[in-house]
Amino acid sequence: MRYFSILLLLIGFLGTSQVSQNNERFEVSGSVKGKENLQPLSGVEINASNGNYALTNTLGEFKIKVGVGDELVISSPLFSTLRYTIKNNEEIQVLVEGYSERAASKAESSVTKKTLASHQIYLDSANYYKRINIEKSIDFISKSIAQLGSRGNKKELALSYTTLGEIYLHYKQYDLAISNFKDALGLYKTLRTTLLLGNSYLLSKEYKSAETLFLSVLKDATATPFQKIQMYEGLGDSYRGLGDSGKAVEQYEFGLQVANTNRITPKITDLNSKIADAYAENNRLSEAQTFYNNSLELASQQTPQRAVQEKEKVADFYNQKNDFGAEIALRKKSLEELKQLPKTTIPKSVAAPQEDSITAQRINYKIANAYISQDKLDEAIPYLEQSIREADNDDDLVIQKDATRKLSEVYNYKGDFSKALETYQKYVAVVDTLYVRKEQEISRAARFNRDIAASQNRISGLEQERQLSQSKYDLALTEQQLVEENSKRQKWIIYSLLLGMILMVIAIFFYYRSSKQQQLANNLLALKSLRTQMNPHFIFNALNSVNNYIAKSDERSANRYLSDFSTLMRAVLENSEQDFIPLSKELELLELYVKLEHSRFPEKFEYQIQADEQIDMDEFQIPPMLLQPYIENAIWHGLRYKEDKGFLRIDLRKKDKETVIITILDNGIGRAKSGELKTANQLKQKSQGMGNIKKRIAILNTIYKDKVAVAISDLENDGSGTKVVLHLKKTKNKK
Repeated sequence: MRYFSILLLLIGFLGTSQVSQNNERFEVSGSVKGKENLQPLSGVEINASNGNYALTNTLGEFKIKVGVGDELVISSPLFSTLRYTIKNNEEIQVLVEGYSERAASKAESSVTKKTLASHQIYLDSANYYKRINIEKSIDFISKSIAQLGSRGNKKELALSYTTLGEIYLHYKQYDLAISNFKDALGLYKTLRTTLLLGNSYLLSKEYKSAETLFLSVLKDATATPFQKIQMYEGLGDSYRGLGDSGKAVEQYEFGLQVANTNRITPKITDLNSKIADAYAENNRLSEAQTFYNNSLELASQQTPQRAVQEKEKVADFYNQKNDFGAEIALRKKSLEELKQLPKTTIPKSVAAPQEDSITAQRINYKIANAYISQDKLDEAIPYLEQSIREADNDDDLVIQKDATRKLSEVYNYKGDFSKALETYQKYVAVVDTLYVRKEQEISRAARFNRDIAASQNRISGLEQERQLSQSKYDLALTEQQLVEENSKRQKWIIYSLLLGMILMVIAIFFYYRSSKQQQLANNLLALKSLRTQMNPHFIFNALNSVNNYIAKSDERSANRYLSDFSTLMRAVLENSEQDFIPLSKELELLELYVKLEHSRFPEKFEYQIQADEQIDMDEFQIPPMLLQPYIENAIWHGLRYKEDKGFLRIDLRKKDKETVIITILDNGIGRAKSGELKTANQLKQKSQGMGNIKKRIAILNTIYKDKVAVAISDLENDGSGTKVVLHLKKTKNKK
């Protein structure tokens, strides 16, 4: 092949190739073609000195980000390597002299082999980083797809999408995993990818879809014994999810027969354990006990980690049976075996959400609970204290919180109220720290979801570009054929345009759906963060009240107040994980809250809570502790400053079948006068508290279609008193 010459043609200045103001780089377009017949050359490598890389597509076109002075290295087995220095952002056209299609055909075969080898290297890198760094892993998937380009066969593309689905599966992005597994199966069907899709359906709780899929492959003659077990196990999991324990046991037993026949020991253990679970769910405890004994014996012959895992699972079963002695004995064995295991460390760069692991602090906490269930409080205390210490060392705030609260309750039951109060104060401190940690986790989760969405959009963009390149190539071939067959020309053009429009409509649809899902996810995360926040002002004042009772040696009042306060706080923490609770339950919490505040300020106000008997309280759902800040404002900023004794009234009446009106009235000093008396710090606290309520109502109305409406006004014309009117509607479907 003779050497070639380069012809640089100045074409229009492209809007997409504008110079960046930050890094002085721009995107330059170009093409590589044969000079004699203008045949486009695909697969030509374009390497820039700044590290960027591109390949020409089937039309010989490429785009690459460069800066003035950067050097391009244009190389291919079809011709000698060329070096070119960038002077501006005008389009580059490379015309190759003496291009031979026969020689190119041989070179093309060599390029294809090289491409497939590079594709596999990128996939291997993606698998290596799968559990370490999701960004790098997805980036290697992008490179593997880009390496194949429009020439990549369906089998290799399907392998890329299967690997991408496994990455999303590891990071619990089940909807994205399902989407990519489906894309892979659409390109090239394999039993392995099908089973991965079925597992994704199970994890996302789409049990009906999982059942249909596993039934469709159950008679696949190409399945290995292990895959056959996976089918029966997946089908059993599907039936368990659908609530049919009988069918689940039947499928597990089919899988157990295959596992016993082929001596696949790990699956024998797993299936015995799952059969026991199914029997336990169906309250057939004797059968469950038999299979749990089998799984315990089999697990003891496997790795120590697997043995501890099974012991804890069986201990949970004993707990359900109220066989606390057996539970404690088994958990103590787990505790001893756990001490012998090396602690596994996870790199800090891992972004994947970690499952609740079996830890010493969790086991100690469960042992303590078992002792408490037997009223053996003295035996429970050392295990709770050990659980708190180990949780503190491992920075496990959740267990530290639960164990500290339980220890406070134990001291309270024993009558050691000073230790109960001291421990409860530690519990409050841990809760505050946990709230801050949760807010940070929510922020990280939102950022992680945005990064995932951006990565998936980049992958989708590559696929669309590949499909578009293929469409453009098909169109070019069609135009050449239309020289001889002019009558077919318009037909092929119309088909190609329709294909492009359909692809565009599909892309817009999926983008819109993804955007709506992301918006809903962000709203739910924000709502969860807001509803877990509670004004610590009330908590600390309540603790001070208890302290005052103790200082006055009024033990009975202190016990009564602490008991009511503990009941309220326990209910608040339990309800913090729910969007809505029944109106009757909210009313009970408000009555308890007002009772506590009245016991602190009996000389400041009296109160009345009145509900219309026509209201079916269980028909209406309300966000937990939504009304409490308004009542707190009425007491602390209105009634507390009133010179004579005030009055607080809470009325619930039925407006119509769909709406309840809740009115909060106080004859306090009014909002204007209260504002004049507040310090700067008090103004800030109120602003934050009422601001959270406004945010909660706004998010709830976005999700549940105008469920809550609030209006605040002065009670009297002279500005005294405050009236809060809240309209609560029945819950409707989400948008």
